[in-house]
Amino acid sequence: MSNILYIPRECVVTHEEKRAWIMLLVSVVAYAVYLTVVLGRAGGGALTAVSYAGPLLWTVGGAILTSIVVEIAMGVVNPRASRAKDERDKEIGRLGDHVGQSFVVIGAVSAMLMALADWDRFWIANVIYLGFVLSAVLGSVTKVIVYRGSLPQW
Repeated sequence: MSNILYIPRECVVTHEEKRAWIMLLVSVVAYAVYLTVVLGRAGGGALTAVSYAGPLLWTVGGAILTSIVVEIAMGVVNPRASRAKDERDKEIGRLGDHVGQSFVVIGAVSAMLMALADWDRFWIANVIYLGFVLSAVLGSVTKVIVYRGSLPQW
C-alpha cells in the first residue's frame, strides 16, 4: 500500500491535513457529479446544447456547503483538537496554495484565449470550472503528500 495513504495508529493528523483531505474529496466528488449530470443530459448529442449552468452552480454551491458541514462535524466529533497552526502548517499551506493557484491561472488564460477565438460559452465556463477543480485537487494532493513526507528544502 502507498505510504501516502498509510496513517499509522500513533500518528496524529493535524487539523490542516484533515482540511486538505476534505477539500480533495469534496472537489473530486462534486466535479464527478457535475460531469455525470452534464454528460447524461447530452445523451449523445452536442455538449454545447446541454443546459450546464444549473448543474455547475449547484455542484459548486454543494461543494462549498459540504466542506463547511464536514469541517463543522469534524470539530464536533473532536472538539478538543488543536486548531493552532505551527510554522510547518503555514509552509505546507503556502506550498499547496502555490501549486493550486497555477491551475487557476492556466484556466483563466485558456478561457481568455477561447473567448478571443469566439468559442462557445459552454467550453469557456467548463475550462474555468476545471481550472478551479484542478487547483483544489492538486493543491490538496500537494499538502497531503508533504504532510506524509517532509517539506522540500530549497
